[in-house]
Amino acid sequence: MKAFQIGEQHSTNTLSATTRPEPIAGPGEAIIAPRLVSLISRDIQILTGTYGPLQDPKRVPGTEGVGDVIAVGEGVTEISVGDRVVCGHFANWREGPFSANIFSHDIGITHDGWLAEKILLPAASLIRLPGNIPDQDAAVLASAGLTAWNALVETSNINAGDLVLCLGTGGVSLAALKVAKMHGARVAITSSSDEKLSVARELGADITINYKQYPDWPAELMKQTNNQGADIIVETGGQDTLGHSVAAAAVNGRIVIIGVTPGQNSPIPNYISFITKNITIKGIANGSRAMFVNYINALAANDSTALISKTFDFDDAPEAYRFQAAAKHIGKVLIKF
Repeated sequence: MKAFQIGEQHSTNTLSATTRPEPIAGPGEAIIAPRLVSLISRDIQILTGTYGPLQDPKRVPGTEGVGDVIAVGEGVTEISVGDRVVCGHFANWREGPFSANIFSHDIGITHDGWLAEKILLPAASLIRLPGNIPDQDAAVLASAGLTAWNALVETSNINAGDLVLCLGTGGVSLAALKVAKMHGARVAITSSSDEKLSVARELGADITINYKQYPDWPAELMKQTNNQGADIIVETGGQDTLGHSVAAAAVNGRIVIIGVTPGQNSPIPNYISFITKNITIKGIANGSRAMFVNYINALAANDSTALISKTFDFDDAPEAYRFQAAAKHIGKVLIKF
């Protein structure tokens, strides 16, 4: 079968086409034929060698996608051939609280990912999709979407009327915008691009702040919220922005740290704010299968569509990666089979 591998991981140009033996489903396993693959920021970090330790150069990348079950192994009862499915990228985290062992099966990292004509996955980790969620919406759910759901719903217990602050207009932020509006919350979003902020307003953002125009963007947020601040902050900027997030938080605010961007600067310039604002800061890693089911059910009950920037053919995957790495787009980058 056709596939791509990550290579030596020193630039966005290391992705290369290859061929692999077709997988065989063992007990409890299923083979999926992808329809669409969605790119996320860590896909680029893996190629450039900035996402944890270097991986096997032969690793097939691809964290999230949607596809059809084409074969199942012995004992599989959860899904059937012909089902259209998705899978959270921590395939072993099916329910219950987070534990360190979820990292033992990370799709596209420890195990081959979606960027091949066939992918082998644990059948018990798969989720059958309802018919009213189209492929392009389903393809973008497993990473940024599930992470946003975990951050707002499972971790922060979002309520109608809360103000959610999203940093930037990347995949997690836009997914969080959608989830927040679904729950009757208000949303503030930051960016250095007025064009991207305009799109965010079209998607329902209530407050938009250009952080180049307002370097002290927490002060601007406080000004626009009558000095109330944000109840929930989806912190995707790393320690370079964590101090700003503390400054922008409301009393009893919740800051959810996402991603592995370490940054350079001191994260907490005003330590006493933890006490005076009673702030909670929690790091999360994607989400469980049970969370994913809740998220999919919520999407199926709401009229919500993904914002797609551009779709590339499978053979043009390296070009798709370079387009994603340039970070000039807004919306998801897809690869179709």
